[in-house]
Amino acid sequence: MKLRENLEALLPEPAVNWLMTMFDVIQTLDDFADGEQVERKELDALIWNTLVALPGNAFFMQHAGMLLPVIAMAILKWQASDQAEREGRADERAYMWRAGYYDLVLMAVLLTHGSLKTTEISEKIMRLYGEEFKDYIKEFHNA
Repeated sequence: MKLRENLEALLPEPAVNWLMTMFDVIQTLDDFADGEQVERKELDALIWNTLVALPGNAFFMQHAGMLLPVIAMAILKWQASDQAEREGRADERAYMWRAGYYDLVLMAVLLTHGSLKTTEISEKIMRLYGEEFKDYIKEFHNA
């Protein structure tokens, strides 16, 4: 099942739209950081999404105080992972650090449904992370 479909089963539309936009932003920034070609269309979407779509989303505006610290932690975890990868130290820990986006998903569910419901489905939410460790590690051993 696709990420959007999984999120739609859990969250209201503004939260889903915010999370999907954030996912696109993260993917584009990661591609750029990895030196991959970012097409002009992707760059234009990145500019719009970071400066307008994300901060102007109703879900974000309502919950910015709770979401911003989680975004900050996701960035710091990604930077730690990226540094480890660039320095040849990609391992199980660096792999875990890359999944900070799913902390945002978990927080969105918590803000929407409360702690009892989120606790019940937290493992399901965290298992939405689609990259397998074996594929992650292969990326660095074949580089």
